[in-house]
Amino acid sequence: MNEVQRAQSELIEEFGLFDDWMDRYQFIIDLGRRLPDFPENEKTDANKIRGCQSQVWFLAEMKGDRLHFQAISDAAIVSGLIAVLLRIYSDRKPEDILRSSVDFVVALNFEQHLSPTRSNGLAAMLKAIQTYAAEAVRAA
Repeated sequence: MNEVQRAQSELIEEFGLFDDWMDRYQFIIDLGRRLPDFPENEKTDANKIRGCQSQVWFLAEMKGDRLHFQAISDAAIVSGLIAVLLRIYSDRKPEDILRSSVDFVVALNFEQHLSPTRSNGLAAMLKAIQTYAAEAVRAA
């Protein structure tokens, strides 16, 4: 099991501590509130994720052999989803990102509990992460 898969398993286990979705939503929002500051000068069209109803800015850079992500949104739940994704994918090896499934989305029942626009935004962010990882592997 690679680091990405382990982070997914830990997150699924952590979500299992909550009895209902209101508590899970609050947990997601709380995660989003703890996102590190995003550089204002990077909030540009070039760094926006397309496919999200709310505004999402995303940065990726290689730090050694690991892909580091920074992101922020103007919406509370979307910021929480970003925090979930950063917890799983940031500072991981691009190869591990590409070898990992996104089964955690189904395991956490996101499809059933997120609005269609938030689900589309989540899919767009996951696609961006996969694209950054593929580009990093090609560049290596």
